[in-house]
Formats: sequence, C-alpha cells, structure tokens
Amino acid sequence: MSGMSSPLFSERILSWYHQHGRKNLPWQQNKTPYSVWISEIMLQQTQVKTVIPYYQRFMQRFPDVVALANAPEDEVLHHWTGLGYYARARNLHKAAKMVRDDFGGLFPSTLEQVMSLPGIGRSTAGAVLSLACGQHHSILDGNVKRVLARHLAIDGWPGNKKIEDELWGYADSLTPAEDTGSYTQAMMDMGATICTRSKPKCDECPVQMDCLAYAQGRQAELPGKKPKKTLPVKTTCMLLPMWQKQVLLYKRPSSGLWGGLWGLYEVDTREQITDKAIQLELGEHQLIPLDGFRHTFSHFHLDIQPWILQLAAPPGAKVQETQEHWYDLEQPSNLGLAAPTKKLFSTINASL
Repeated sequence: MSGMSSPLFSERILSWYHQHGRKNLPWQQNKTPYSVWISEIMLQQTQVKTVIPYYQRFMQRFPDVVALANAPEDEVLHHWTGLGYYARARNLHKAAKMVRDDFGGLFPSTLEQVMSLPGIGRSTAGAVLSLACGQHHSILDGNVKRVLARHLAIDGWPGNKKIEDELWGYADSLTPAEDTGSYTQAMMDMGATICTRSKPKCDECPVQMDCLAYAQGRQAELPGKKPKKTLPVKTTCMLLPMWQKQVLLYKRPSSGLWGGLWGLYEVDTREQITDKAIQLELGEHQLIPLDGFRHTFSHFHLDIQPWILQLAAPPGAKVQETQEHWYDLEQPSNLGLAAPTKKLFSTINASL
C-alpha cells in the first residue's frame, strides 16, 4: 500500500485539481468563512447545479453573518424554499445569531468554536476552515467517503460508526499540511466529477494505479449501501380555504415537519373537513378536490389529498396576526413555504 502514503496520494490529487478541478463556482470567488459556510450547508444532500441560484440569491439578500442574524426567520426560510431539509436554514439562522452575539460578529476561527454552532459537524467545520482560512483540517463528506472507501476497498456502509472512524483515520493521515484548502476542494471535486456514485470515470482518475476497488472490479459495490428499510406510508388531507385568489395559511410549529414554515391546515380524513371548516369559521363553502400526490421524506411517504374550500363570502373570522395569513396568489408574500404548499400554489396558478 505504498501508493497510499500521504505525499504520493495527496500530490497526485493536488496535481489533478490544479489542472482539472472546479475553480469558478460562486462561493470560490472572494472566499470568506461566511460564504464558504453558507455554500457547505446548502450543498449537504443537494447538487451543485441546484444550489448555485439559491446561493446567489441568499448572498445578495444576506451578504454577511450579521445581516443573516438580524433577518426575520420567515425571510430566511423564504430564501430557502425549494432546497428542502429546512432544519439547515433554521440552524443557519441560529448559528448566525450566535456568531453575532457570542463572537462579536466575526466567524469563529478554531475547529472547536465552529463545531459549537448549530448544524455544523466536524467535516463541515474542517471544510470551512481549510477552504476559507487555509487551516490544516481534514473533511469526510459523502464524496470523500466514497473516494476513500473505493481506494482502500473498505467494506460496509460508511455511516456505520466503526467504518466512519476508520475513514476519518485515513482522511486525517492523507490530508497534507500545505495547500490544505486546495486538497479539500480536490477531494470534493474527485467525488463529484470522477469517483461518482454510478459510472465512475476511472480512466481519468489520478489515483487509479493503486485503487483497490478498481483492481478488484468492485467500484459498483463500494462504498457499501445503507441497509434498506421499507418506508411507511401516511396520508393527509390538505385544505386550501380560498376567497378569490387568496389562500389561508398558518405558521407551523418551529420543530417537526416543515418547522417554522407556512403551510396548509390538515385533517386525517375527508369526513373531518367540515369540522375543521367550522373551527376556522370559514362559513359556507364548496369543496373541490385536486389531484392527490405523494411527498417522500427520508423516513416515510406522505400521500396528500388536497381540497379547495371555495368560500361563498369573504371570511368573517379575524386572522390571528402572527399565526395565520391570507396568501395572495397574485401578489405573493415573502414567506417560507412548505414544499407541498408551494407545489399546490403552482398547480392552482397554472389553472387560473
């Protein structure tokens, strides 16, 4: 395994990066710990091409950590709508407030301090400090796990604690003390563009000569897959009380599904809609079903049956100012919307 000694492996990775790596992504220009942090959080479980426009809009509205900390949560979530995994946005906002209040508005500069912020683990902290500050820290995101698991032919699912610890050991030993930021970006790029999940470009790989997965023809089976679980299916009826082109929304609790986002009231069954309408004091209305659809979370499927409640007269009940909102489809408010709500609004707008 002499080819896996730190200088040889890292030198080949760096040489490849300086010739072929990605250097023109928006967050690679005028790098700061803040801009790298935002990009790293957005890139978790989300592809680069999807992230770019969100990142650009986010940074235009929240150009620094204090601007993010001072912004209302609704506006932060609005700029995140469509990226999914909304806990990331809530944690960004909480962490920005901590940086403002506990670190004088300056992004912390040690691994331990960065890891003390909500939503930041060891790998993300290492990425921010190596990419933005040139500090010597290793990373172990999904791309790096895949590159190392294949190169070393490490069996098993990398999410397993024992295997993850083993991979961290290799990541630490292989990360060079100099040009660490370039190496960090190189390993991310290797996983994203060369050592991809399917159809890896082994002929273009700078470390193919001593890759055990390549030698054994096991690229397709490594890294090991997460043990599959059958996802349970839940059902719900989503209610769209409508007067003219306005829809009644409510703000969801800060924890749980779509925490802190604005969404639609729900009931379990068709029979419960009338009781909910009475509770909401909606008055006389016509029920109109829309096409149902499935929304899948990491841990279950949610089958959604939407119902428009077309009001016969303007709603009489006073909206609770902080928890309810009549959303105008023609003049939309800057609110963070739950994904199914946004999808349904697009469907309704298309039919108007």
